[in-house]
Amino acid sequence: MSERTSGEGTRLTLDLWHPNCWAIESTSEYDGGILAHAIYDAPTAGVERSNGLFTAYGESLDEVETLLDVIADSDLTGEVLELQERFDSRGKHVAPGPVAREFFLEYDPSDMMCPELLKQGFVHSAPTQIENGRERWEVWFAGAREEIQPRIETVMDETGAEIRVASISTSEGAEPERSRRLDTLTRSQRQAFELAREEGYYRWPREVSTRELAAEMDISKTTLLEHLRKAESKLLDPQ
Repeated sequence: MSERTSGEGTRLTLDLWHPNCWAIESTSEYDGGILAHAIYDAPTAGVERSNGLFTAYGESLDEVETLLDVIADSDLTGEVLELQERFDSRGKHVAPGPVAREFFLEYDPSDMMCPELLKQGFVHSAPTQIENGRERWEVWFAGAREEIQPRIETVMDETGAEIRVASISTSEGAEPERSRRLDTLTRSQRQAFELAREEGYYRWPREVSTRELAAEMDISKTTLLEHLRKAESKLLDPQ
């Protein structure tokens, strides 16, 4: 009989880019974003196409329609089958945007990140979000914390991906350390980070867009993203 054991594990958000990805290519050139929900064909050897369920979202119908057209025209995708809009139990869009469209998509499974992440112990725990040519993965890791970076480096070596840990669960008593790290941020970085946190940028589903945050700060979206990425880097690794 097997024994039951318990452990905390580690929860991470991975910010990544990888080659030959239709979602990254589409969102790097056009506004809006994509949520990757589920795969309906296992990415096994010999399978040339997999089917997945996705949501395209944006600030307007035109923005979402343009993004869907770009996805359909990509050399990396097959047939796009659009479904009804996705709502949660309160009648609101699940996607972090006022307009959302669900769709099934055929694509090549050989460029998927999920199998490589799973091989290294990173278990997908929420829909993947793709915006501005980057993917955000919510994952759990059950191994020792010191194993995380070596395993991420293995994934990068195997796939050609660029992976950064955007957030990581903190252990008990880590709040004073977090406060010290906040003090390392510049005024603009701290303003951007605190605003993003207060407005729900780091919640799931995301409650505010980068465009809305940038408008509130009266800066460009590119500048906002730069502030956030630098702030996240300092908070995660002050060295």
